[in-house]
Amino acid sequence: MAGKLMRAVQYNGYGGGTAALKQVEVPVPSRPSKGEVVLKVEATALNPFDWKIQKGVLRPFMPKKFPFIPANDVAGEVVEVGPGVENFKPGDKVIAGLNVGMGGGLAEYCVAKADVTVLRPAEVSAAEGACLPAAGTTAHGILIAAGLKFDGSGPQKNILITAASGGVGHLAVQLAKLANAHVTATCGARNLDFVRSLGADEVLDYKTPEGAALKSPSGKKYDAVIQCAPPVPWSVFEPNLSRTGKVLDLSPGASAMWTFAVKKITMSKKKLVPFFASVKGENLVFLAELVKQGRLKVVIDCKHPLSDAGAAWAKCIEGHATGKIVVEP
Repeated sequence: MAGKLMRAVQYNGYGGGTAALKQVEVPVPSRPSKGEVVLKVEATALNPFDWKIQKGVLRPFMPKKFPFIPANDVAGEVVEVGPGVENFKPGDKVIAGLNVGMGGGLAEYCVAKADVTVLRPAEVSAAEGACLPAAGTTAHGILIAAGLKFDGSGPQKNILITAASGGVGHLAVQLAKLANAHVTATCGARNLDFVRSLGADEVLDYKTPEGAALKSPSGKKYDAVIQCAPPVPWSVFEPNLSRTGKVLDLSPGASAMWTFAVKKITMSKKKLVPFFASVKGENLVFLAELVKQGRLKVVIDCKHPLSDAGAAWAKCIEGHATGKIVVEP
């Protein structure tokens, strides 16, 4: 494909939000390096860290070279394999988590590492598959960190999942139920029935006094809180935790990091723990199989063509999507 051009969306510096996104034509990636594959993109899912990277929130840890094509979660078709890649061939339908530092998902073609690329079952659509790398593996990994087991062993745990109608939250509710947890969940009023339909045992409207206090209607103390929502003070969490309960925070701010440090120093049995996920191939296989079997439902809030990726980007920044946001070339 040397010399061939593709459509892509990129930005040329930090900041600017949706207005900074540019529709461009750039060369198609070719000659993948060792352990890489080139994919024809069929669907790309957006995540909050995509716009946070653009905003510069992660700049101290993840500086970017510009221009930059964002987005990391894709599903598509293998068109070329690099040296040493033996488990894929051109024509294979796959799901992949792209290198966070490199991005490349908002384009017609992209490059993925073979070890975070998995075959996509025919029963799983490209849009569903693209939603699994970050959101799915985060939901799965954070529940394991919370002590849940997916092999049926261990006692039932009481879990609170905040922002349960969002990209990570709606998957976490379902996975927690598959791991035999009792799930209390928070969401907005318009999504109460939706979150109940995912299997949550108790659902709180976060705008009510009871919801803001995160108190279980049945009076249960939480063994773990999966914190997917904007920052919540430790003073709200602490009275709702069991003796050894912990809060696993997906987006810890300065206050959360201070609480984490204090709890660690004081050896408190109640803890706040920052959680940082990484995409692993074996976890993607597990999640895709659950979707194939109909045991895990991927909910897609909206789909946008690549030519209208700005609308998807704006929806992601807004932060009120029910489920995931997908862009299709």
